[in-house]
Amino acid sequence: MKLYSGKMNRLVEELAALPGIGEKSAGRLADHLIRMPKDRVRRLTDAIIDARENVHFCRECFTLTDAETCPVCSNDTRDHTTIMVVEDTRDMQAYEKTGKYSGVYHVLQGAISPMLGIGPNDIRLKELMSRLQSGSINEVIIATNSSLEGETTAMYISKLIKPSGIKVTRIASGVPVGGDLENIDEITLLRALDGRVEL
Repeated sequence: MKLYSGKMNRLVEELAALPGIGEKSAGRLADHLIRMPKDRVRRLTDAIIDARENVHFCRECFTLTDAETCPVCSNDTRDHTTIMVVEDTRDMQAYEKTGKYSGVYHVLQGAISPMLGIGPNDIRLKELMSRLQSGSINEVIIATNSSLEGETTAMYISKLIKPSGIKVTRIASGVPVGGDLENIDEITLLRALDGRVEL
């Protein structure tokens, strides 16, 4: 049974369609939005529309940005000879929160998953291999999740890169199996980074 009228139901349904938002949370958010001052609601909707229209992938690492290159890639003080490969932007943000990693990133925008029909051509692997052609890369750190898909992706990338002679390492197993990097605390992430092993 629907609790609200048509317009409120539509708002709840749209919010519930967002990842990680259940029907109860959607109801609470909808209630909060309706009670917000109209100017704040307009600022929120303007920010959403502006981001949707102007945010795109960084031309180097494929994280989300509204500039041609993201702040990490355009930062000359970063170590551009070390690339950490992550599955998505949230994983990159998790490592950035530690404040201890000084290299750059490559965001795959997914992981290989034959069960879901996601193959190597469906993620940003070609772009990673193109970046490695420059000859200036010393190490690739594979920091995909410790899930079956993440491990499959890590092994695939390792096999692609090894013939080039570039050092390939994998973050240590301080990251729990099945855990997503975005949900792991900074200390565990740092230990995983410090304890990485060569593949």
